[in-house]
Amino acid sequence: MRAPAQLLSISLGIVCPMANEENCAAAFTSEVLEQCRQEGFKSVTFFAILDRKSTDRTREILDDLATRQTDLRVVWAPQNKCVVDAYLVGYRETLTAGCDWVLEIDAGFSHQPSDISQFFARMREGYDCVFGSRFCRGGSIKESSFRRYLISRAGSIVSNALLGTSLKDMNANIWPRGFPLNRINAPQPAFDELATHNVDAPIQQGLSDVDPDVDAIYRLTQPAPVSFSRDRRVALKQNVWCPFNSQNTTWWADAFPLLYLPAYCTFRMTDIWRSFVAQRIAWENGWSLLFHEANTEQARNQHDLMRDFADEIPGYLRNSEICEALGRLQLRAGIEHLSDNLKICYEELVRMSVVDAKELELLDAWTDDLKANFPKTYERATTSSN
Repeated sequence: MRAPAQLLSISLGIVCPMANEENCAAAFTSEVLEQCRQEGFKSVTFFAILDRKSTDRTREILDDLATRQTDLRVVWAPQNKCVVDAYLVGYRETLTAGCDWVLEIDAGFSHQPSDISQFFARMREGYDCVFGSRFCRGGSIKESSFRRYLISRAGSIVSNALLGTSLKDMNANIWPRGFPLNRINAPQPAFDELATHNVDAPIQQGLSDVDPDVDAIYRLTQPAPVSFSRDRRVALKQNVWCPFNSQNTTWWADAFPLLYLPAYCTFRMTDIWRSFVAQRIAWENGWSLLFHEANTEQARNQHDLMRDFADEIPGYLRNSEICEALGRLQLRAGIEHLSDNLKICYEELVRMSVVDAKELELLDAWTDDLKANFPKTYERATTSSN
């Protein structure tokens, strides 16, 4: 926390992406500005970010309003591909304008301007950031389906458990790609109740802010950008599963054989199924899987989200089954057995018809390449097993 703030010295920037809001754009913008002006800031500037997603008269209406309200700036950003781009444009505008505080708000009265003063009251106390929540005391969801409520609520539970936060509503309602959907309501331990240990973790997944690698269901139903807690790390030990992807993941040399990516499956599942195999084999060596704080920001390239969804369906349906099957396998400890353990795991996935039998030919080629390119490593491993 910081020292209590004096609003007379604070310049406020309001970032609000808008699209197809012609029926309420002027009323909403005016009400937000009026609420913020009453707080006594040094200055208030409302940045309305519009792009080609808006096809009605919203831009025209706001341009006209800006001629009468000088604290409104209409930012046209035709290069935007998604709402993340719109937010990033808004952030750049606030930084360029020299704003001290930034208020993010959704258009169309989905966020009520009358609630804004509650945020500023907490900021004045010295907090660096204040979040709104639908699930804390006094929060509510109106005109929303039960399905949307369930996704939002369950996403917060999983997020807090995996990321070490204690927020009531993560806004992004985020869960990792590959997480079994039938487990998102499972009870999770509080972060403060977890034991602290020194662990050997030769595979470490770093989180990524702004637009992390999540599944298509999240992208189709939830907003972005995302910002993760910076002060929590979670290590998963034996019999605790969690998918990890190929984004911002560090592998130490002992675990190199486990880098193998299956080819006879969809692109959206290859790194997820690799992660399950790698975790199962890691347990035999006393290794943990570490998730650590975000140290990157991802600006994601454009995806066909419905195609992503189709490619993820095998995982939605079978990820739990795959973990259970791998968990039953008899493997051997020691880095000298990593390749043999890989073969056992993929033979099981072939037996389950998760991947094609041709996968085993590629796996053999991978092992041969490793032996050819890292002979000292394999020689050391063979010697240690004799």
